Amino acid sequence: MATSIRLRRWQQRALRAFAEHPRPDFLAVATPGAGKTTFALTAATTALHERRARGVVVVAPTQHLKAQWSTAAARFGLHLDPSWTPRDASLPADLHGVVTTYAQVATAAEELRPISEGAFVVLDEIHHAGDDRAWGTGVQRAFGGAALRLSLSGTPFRSDTTPIPFVDYHLEEARPDFDYGYGDALVDGSVVRPVFFPRVGGLMEWIDHGGDTVLASFDDELDRQRANQRLRTALSLEGDWLPKVLEEANRQLLDLRASHPGAGGLVIAIDQDHARGIADVLRRRCGVRATVAVSDDPEASSRISAFAAGSDPWIVAVRMVSEGVDIPRLRVGVFATNTTTELFFRQAVGRLVRWTDGVAGDQAAHLHLPDDPRLRRWAEGIGEARRHSLSRRRERDELEGDFERESLADGPEEQMSLFAAVSAVAAEAEVVSSQAAMGVVDRHDWSARVDDDLLEIRLEPPPLPNGRQPDPIDPDTGAKLTRVQLRRRLRDRNSAAVKELVRSSPLDHRQVNAELNRLAGVRGVTEATVEELQRRLDHANRWLSKL
Repeated sequence: MATSIRLRRWQQRALRAFAEHPRPDFLAVATPGAGKTTFALTAATTALHERRARGVVVVAPTQHLKAQWSTAAARFGLHLDPSWTPRDASLPADLHGVVTTYAQVATAAEELRPISEGAFVVLDEIHHAGDDRAWGTGVQRAFGGAALRLSLSGTPFRSDTTPIPFVDYHLEEARPDFDYGYGDALVDGSVVRPVFFPRVGGLMEWIDHGGDTVLASFDDELDRQRANQRLRTALSLEGDWLPKVLEEANRQLLDLRASHPGAGGLVIAIDQDHARGIADVLRRRCGVRATVAVSDDPEASSRISAFAAGSDPWIVAVRMVSEGVDIPRLRVGVFATNTTTELFFRQAVGRLVRWTDGVAGDQAAHLHLPDDPRLRRWAEGIGEARRHSLSRRRERDELEGDFERESLADGPEEQMSLFAAVSAVAAEAEVVSSQAAMGVVDRHDWSARVDDDLLEIRLEPPPLPNGRQPDPIDPDTGAKLTRVQLRRRLRDRNSAAVKELVRSSPLDHRQVNAELNRLAGVRGVTEATVEELQRRLDHANRWLSKL
């Protein structure tokens, strides 16, 4: 069944650029929340139809994103297995490909190489291939034989150490083949939210490594070591700075939930103990229970998914809710981590920028920050893109004759300054609200968009290696499932039937599996299609009925 896809203007331009690109490697840099996944899956589906590639491999940064990519691909009729392991043999004929991670590529490059030969490879957040030398080497070895390689990033990046495979560099700067920035997305409207940064100052006191007592505010100039100590002191749960910021952020979220009931908040913590401590502060001082997602919790991915689909107010995480995780209802954030790189900061901002259709108003988001000079610099850089987008929008609207000049009643200079990053200073543990400045934003319609910017296309499901596109319906319940979900369910049922046969017969697991494979005409479960798995299960059930 064909799928209707609505493409934004930038996605249409990017697809044209990709189709006309003369080389197999293409780097697209697009701001978080703009719709890189839709762009990539449309490009992949089109390439399969045009026989420019056979099969698809997606490489994602994290385990959680593997499932997210697989689910998104299913809406395009693309069946990608997120549970592939190097132990699996060749892919079943009713799958288009797999979703893997950079860490897995580093250890399974040789096993992935035949799967990716002649395939369409999507390298999501490609800068991760430079995080570890083995990751970059694995990517090079695994995907050197791919027909097309589409690299994606939400953040412009440099090559600080090892150059990243399949990326074109100019003076150590990655040179994208297509670039769509945050300011561009704001101009287009209804793509991303404007983000404001309440910057919270304060006075910190700590004892340094030499035993000296240090008293400093964020306005004091310090060397790198003491600047890090000052930030860590502010973020300590033993002091009053962070609890006050959490209380202010919670009050702001409550205000937003009056008009956007499902609005959520995200706190980015230093480590797992810090995350649990923050959740405890939110419970004791704000009366709310927060979802905690930390890497040592095997249920972390399911907790993130449940939070994304629900309406709980807060989620606290360390790095699990970073780039690529799609929770459009996030409107308030607290940057409570001592990681101060520009890349990580932009990734954090990216969690708040995703537009939500059907929510009235400008949908402004707010990220509460320590007023650390490094974070201040990154926030002002993003704020600059926001101000520039307003300026370009004014020029475009004036040309079209639709600009409401009364919105500049206070004068252009004053108006523009109010669109800079918002300060919220905690003097003696008091936080100044940033709400007063938001009235200015309300007078500018960030949601306006021309209908002609959207193009609706219909995509037929791409052909499968076995030439068929079976309906993914659970034969027992009639429920609609993705092909990957149905495969998983049938494999689990096959496994349960084998255990029952072993218990009820003199044969061991190896013998039972071998006989079922013979009866079903398959070499193994990992290579079996859905139809073959169902046939194998039917043989097992008939066998059991005779015992």
